[in-house]
Amino acid sequence: MEYRKLAGTDLEVPVLTLGTGTFGGSHGFERWGHTDVAEATRMVDMAMDAGLCMFDTADMYSRGLSEEILGKAVAHHRRDKFLISTKGCFEMSDNPKDRGASRAHLISACEDSLRRLGTDYVDLYYVHGFDATVEVEETMRALDDLVQSGKVRHIGCSNYSGWHLMKSEATAESKGWTRFCAHQVYYSLLHRDFEWELMPLGLDQNISTFVWSPLAAGRLGGRYRRGMAVPNDSRVATKGLPVYEYLVDYDFLYDIIDVLDELAEETGHTVPQIALNWLLQRPTVTSLVIGARTEEHLRQNLGATDWNLTAEQVARLETVSKRNKAYPYWHQDNNPWLKSQIF
Repeated sequence: MEYRKLAGTDLEVPVLTLGTGTFGGSHGFERWGHTDVAEATRMVDMAMDAGLCMFDTADMYSRGLSEEILGKAVAHHRRDKFLISTKGCFEMSDNPKDRGASRAHLISACEDSLRRLGTDYVDLYYVHGFDATVEVEETMRALDDLVQSGKVRHIGCSNYSGWHLMKSEATAESKGWTRFCAHQVYYSLLHRDFEWELMPLGLDQNISTFVWSPLAAGRLGGRYRRGMAVPNDSRVATKGLPVYEYLVDYDFLYDIIDVLDELAEETGHTVPQIALNWLLQRPTVTSLVIGARTEEHLRQNLGATDWNLTAEQVARLETVSKRNKAYPYWHQDNNPWLKSQIF
């Protein structure tokens, strides 16, 4: 398993991270999966044997149950042998005060996560979404205090727009507080919007990218074919999706699948392994958060590493997955002399 530096830190992380949204299966996550402690433990052990030692969760996944299951699944391993990232911000109850990026909520949310995980600290703590109802200074100060207390080693954010992230970084830097070193985002061959602004920002500000749903909620897994019905047990059919249906142009998806099929035949690797490998060659990408409803899914995804597509194969995927950009990005692309980077 390849390891890469977490930007601006001395921490090295594996290029694959095991996501645990399938652990539990309650409070809105019923269609994601129902991985229990026994199966989660087997998955953790399988991952660790392959060199994948980072596990990603969030307090809102099954309202804390995912964290509890992960905590039990890793309990028989030495704490310094694995890494945990978790997130806070979204609703943990029907009480509107039990959410957000205020100081009160983030501090208590992090402490609750530590209790459920059975650990004294997490290696990476994300704000799960930008909370525009709270001043950025309050959020960043609370996160810095969590770092100074030793409860959190490093901080990141997830699902921020460019100005959200830049304002947060500028605020932290001006105050001498801890900056975000990671941004967890949605990015795949099917949707490359991340490249328009967030990737250049990551390059400029030295921020690592962790990718969630790198297979577009399973649509790039090879089961979706032109002229064939959607599989009845798929996440699309059961609507257990973090990437919504209205975002998907299926003719465009099938064009991508056609090229992935060609490359699968050329390389001997599977369609999902090729889609993941393409992402691992993209600028700023540090780790892919792979989900697995079964141990076989995990085994397949682990095969995306320790090899690379050729430059020509990468170019074919980039050509078939290219979409017209929104303004002002198309205008900037038409004046390339203004740009110092390729994105």
